[in-house]
Amino acid sequence: MNGSCLNFKNPIRDAISRIRFAPFSNNLIISSWDSSLRLYNADKSELRVEVPTEAALLDCCFESESVAFSAGSDGSVCRYDMHVGTSVTIGNHGDLATCTEYSDETCLLITAGWDKKIMFWDSRATKSLGCLNNLGVEVESLSLSGFNLMVAVRSSVYIYDLRNCHESVQAKESIMDIQLKCVRSTHNFEGFVAGSTDGRVALEYLGQSKSKNEGYAFRCHPKGKNGRQHLVAVNDIAFSPSNDSVFVTGDNEGFATTWDARSKRRLVELPRYPNSVASLSYNQDGQLLAVASSYTYQEANEREEPPQIFIHKMDDINIRSASASSSKDT
Repeated sequence: MNGSCLNFKNPIRDAISRIRFAPFSNNLIISSWDSSLRLYNADKSELRVEVPTEAALLDCCFESESVAFSAGSDGSVCRYDMHVGTSVTIGNHGDLATCTEYSDETCLLITAGWDKKIMFWDSRATKSLGCLNNLGVEVESLSLSGFNLMVAVRSSVYIYDLRNCHESVQAKESIMDIQLKCVRSTHNFEGFVAGSTDGRVALEYLGQSKSKNEGYAFRCHPKGKNGRQHLVAVNDIAFSPSNDSVFVTGDNEGFATTWDARSKRRLVELPRYPNSVASLSYNQDGQLLAVASSYTYQEANEREEPPQIFIHKMDDINIRSASASSSKDT
């Protein structure tokens, strides 16, 4: 598995909050605490555009190849035209806006913030179409799969149907006895994976899943030589588009590890990164994995090396071995 570091003529000046590959190309958007949204062409190794804003950017997502959104520390929700490098504020949360997802099925933008609301936006207009304000606590993470919206709150995950968002259609309460950090859906919505602040990962299957496996949880790192648990936050999780059993986790000590959900085994642990792994993203065919190495402002003694982004070409041998082990388990 080969990796290369992206080069920026003007380095990213503060922590990276999120990276995401475009729907159909190897363009990568990057949101950062330095208040800029960047679009990077991974094929040509060049920065396409950098759009400055007024606030630190805490999340970002694509609507299409040329349109993106961000969530800002001032509560702003912004829409970007990446062709011309312009942005417009479409609305605001009452506190920090922390999460953003775009639904192709409903053409809605979904955002969450510290005002304890999930808001729904018509991306073509500067108005909110409604909100969920009965959560009572801040949302830690959002994830979309089709019409299903997954919401990580404290130690629980709630699932909403975007066609009727008044009540959650399913709840997985206290899937771990500690705060969740991120939640990510499987591509076929058989279930989801959630990462915690103490280094654990839980996989949950939903409804009448075709899988014969039941949900389970595990620690990303074994006990140390002194017998103590390795407690470090799992910052992000990404599923491979080329194999719905394979996912990668990234933690606050700079480790990224690929796993096979069906065979319940670790596939590859990448060499440790200079900083925490802040965000992960596969491209559309799963052949590239982007890893953002950046401090995350979670711990007082975090390493503060300059933020970097690494692109890995996924080793086909590892993917085939995962497929083979998955077929044996079915």
